[in-house]
Amino acid sequence: MGVSQISQVTLGLLVVALVARTHGQTCPNQLGNLNVCAPFVVPGSTDVLPSSDCCLALQAVDHDCLCTTARIASTLPTQCNFPVSCGNN
Repeated sequence: MGVSQISQVTLGLLVVALVARTHGQTCPNQLGNLNVCAPFVVPGSTDVLPSSDCCLALQAVDHDCLCTTARIASTLPTQCNFPVSCGNN
């Protein structure tokens, strides 16, 4: 596992921990079920469509849990002074 992948996994775990503080145990459990989506979201994946298991897991995540997690994740690079430039790569 490369440094980039380790950083991504660490960031994901941090986000789950932060959300757990604000949403109790239900949200982290729901987010944990999204592991079935990993083959679709990992950089370099050749899967162009998520599996039905991934879609079902995503649909089972509470709206507030998902939105809070996305909001927290989007602010982490700035808060941690970690410059990120995302393009169409």
